[in-house]
Amino acid sequence: MAESMKGLHRTHRCAELSVKNVGETVTVMGWVQKNRNKGGIIFVDLRDRSGLLQIIFEGKDISEEGFAKAEKLRSEFVVAVTGVVTKREGAVNSNLATGEIEIRANDIRILSESDTPPFPIEENSKTKEELRLKYRYLDLRRPDIQKNLIMRSKVATLTRQFLADEGFLEIETPLLNKSTPEGARDYLVPSRVHPGTFYALPQSPQLFKQLLMVSGYDRYFQIAKCFRDEDLRADRQPEFTQIDMELSFVDVDDVIDVNERLLQKMFKETIGVDVQLPIQRMTYAEAMDRFGSDKPDTRFGMELKNVTDVVKGCEFGVFTGAIEQGGSVRGINAKGQGNMPRKKIDALTAFAKDFGAKGLAYIQIQEDGTIKSSFAKFMTEDEMQALINAMEGEKGDLLLFAADKDKVVFDVLGNLRLELARQLELLDKNVYKFLWVTEFPLFEWSEEQNRYVAMHHPFTMPMDEDIHMLDSDPGKVRAKAYDIILNGTEIGGGSVRIHQDDIQEKMFEKLGFTTEQAYDRFGFLLTAFKYGVPPHAGLAYGFDRLIMLMAKEDSIREVIAFPKVKDASCLMSDAPNVVDDIQLEELNIDIKKVEEEQ
Repeated sequence: MAESMKGLHRTHRCAELSVKNVGETVTVMGWVQKNRNKGGIIFVDLRDRSGLLQIIFEGKDISEEGFAKAEKLRSEFVVAVTGVVTKREGAVNSNLATGEIEIRANDIRILSESDTPPFPIEENSKTKEELRLKYRYLDLRRPDIQKNLIMRSKVATLTRQFLADEGFLEIETPLLNKSTPEGARDYLVPSRVHPGTFYALPQSPQLFKQLLMVSGYDRYFQIAKCFRDEDLRADRQPEFTQIDMELSFVDVDDVIDVNERLLQKMFKETIGVDVQLPIQRMTYAEAMDRFGSDKPDTRFGMELKNVTDVVKGCEFGVFTGAIEQGGSVRGINAKGQGNMPRKKIDALTAFAKDFGAKGLAYIQIQEDGTIKSSFAKFMTEDEMQALINAMEGEKGDLLLFAADKDKVVFDVLGNLRLELARQLELLDKNVYKFLWVTEFPLFEWSEEQNRYVAMHHPFTMPMDEDIHMLDSDPGKVRAKAYDIILNGTEIGGGSVRIHQDDIQEKMFEKLGFTTEQAYDRFGFLLTAFKYGVPPHAGLAYGFDRLIMLMAKEDSIREVIAFPKVKDASCLMSDAPNVVDDIQLEELNIDIKKVEEEQ
């Protein structure tokens, strides 16, 4: 039977004790990790969020009743133990923070008993994720998950303090907003008071933080909950957290400066990593040309080479056909992989096809200098050698080529480069390579909508020197937009915002909005801009992704307390779920049941 806490006070968490406390009488509380009864002496490992501590129960120190309670202990019982801190009589455990000490118990209370857990509460669990998430409250007891969430808390606290010291004000923005469907799909919330109307949960606080700049708050930040009803991946959730900020009277360099110093402080004080400033910058055009990606992983080389000019006169139709269609021929050099078996090359070709490639051309340079190639018969000896030289190919190298429209070539080789790095174990999680990618295109063409859409959002400022091309060549206009990349993952992004009426009107025109449509969607912001708006810019971090990389995890589910799974459901609470008919009636909602076709 569970006992009460009456009159009992915890003096320390388990891992707060050390040899400095030897001789002290202390009270600790936590969960039984494991117990070993050696006949006359019982060893118990007690666990709380700080770590493990060994407790010794022996008849000479504790009453018969107390010893009988210790004999009852099982995994995950919650107990309070009072005793004296002593140096370990047995071997010191160097793997534990408390490995030099133990507590010789003189009193114990069983505060709560436990059923046998469905899986062991231990680090690096081999339990299937579905089972862990169903019993997430148990999974959260595991030390590695607790370390992740403690780190998350530290980063949030440090961020708040840093930004406050930099003159930022923490201001909350609404969660119940108007839907402005330009981007990902909104989560909608029906209104009871206004039948037939809906709020939207925010995809970001974008419009409100710009209004705060109009309102003169100068520097704003918020650790904000955001929502997107989109398909999930390892680094996506339907609800996620942003470190969101906006600054007035600034340009690109000002935003980058404050954020570089934030990142430097954050990484040094939480995981002891020195971030060297300034962080490297690279334009979008250069990133695509060299890495086939706007979020390149720069921990390894294997950069793309443009060999279009080298092969334009050859007889290989795959190459020349792509060039004639306005595309390009590019390749990557997998150093030392010249003897890769054909079966593996075929698997890489299948991988490339998933990203739009019709195939993958290759050259294998054997260690003895022999050349094997999928297209050698279409090339003269001189043409083949010129191509190898352009690729900086040497004995033992594997050269892989894609030929198509630039977009396809970048997609294929950018992803192939990462796949090879995974296979060759080039992705070291102990290395942190930051990169600013700047000067994104302002627009991208949507085949589906047959119009330009904003690459970031409709309030992004064009580069000053490109404004004259908004009418003549909008596809070439660059934006004052910037992303911060860490190890090939975008951890944050932002832009300078438009604050001039004429440029904002031109932006909406190019996006295909009439003035009426623009005001229908964004009227409250556009009206506010008529009353004096400062130049302003901002940035938002994906907080969950950032912590995932700092914690060296592969999924953001490992750094979120109660995450959803891929279909946006919660295995623990069974959300989403049906609601009572009376609730639907109050909201004037009728559920139409669709009969499944046999």
